[in-house]
Amino acid sequence: MSETPRLSVGDAAPDLTLADDTGATVSLAGLRGRKVVVYFYPAAMTPGCTKQACDFTESLESLRAAGYEVVGVSPDSPATLAKFREKEGLGITLLSDPDKQAMQAWGAFGEKKMYGKVVQGVIRSTFVVDEEGTITLAQYAVKATGHVAKLRRDLGLDAA
Repeated sequence: MSETPRLSVGDAAPDLTLADDTGATVSLAGLRGRKVVVYFYPAAMTPGCTKQACDFTESLESLRAAGYEVVGVSPDSPATLAKFREKEGLGITLLSDPDKQAMQAWGAFGEKKMYGKVVQGVIRSTFVVDEEGTITLAQYAVKATGHVAKLRRDLGLDAA
C-alpha cells in the first residue's frame, strides 16, 4: 500500500467540497478570506473524537475572534454528524467525507499504527489554511486530548 503524500507549510490547500451535518454543501473555496482550521478525525461519538470536537467548540468563540473558522471532517454520514452535534452541543462545522477523497488529498488517510498493528485508516490531522488558501500549519498524528490547547499555543493565541 502506498503512502499518502503529506501536505507541508506553503502548499496550496486542496479544495474540499463536502456535505455538512444538515446536508448543505460546504467548500473550502467558499471560506476564502478567512483563516480556517481543518481537522480530520476518525469517527463521531468515540471518546477521543468527542473530546477533540468539544475542545474545539469550547475554543470556537476565541478562535473566531482571532479570525479562524473550524471545520471537522470525518467519514461519518451527515445523519451521524447531526446526532453527534446534537448529543454533544457542538458549534463547529462538521463535514462528511464517506469516500475519503478529501482525506486522501490532504494526506489524512493511510497507514497508521493502532494497538501495535499497522492498519489503513483516518490519520488524526490538523491544518491551518490562510485567507489565500495556503497551508500555514500541518500536523499529522495529533493526540485528541490536549490538541486544541497545543494548537492555540502554536497559533500564538494563549500568549500571557
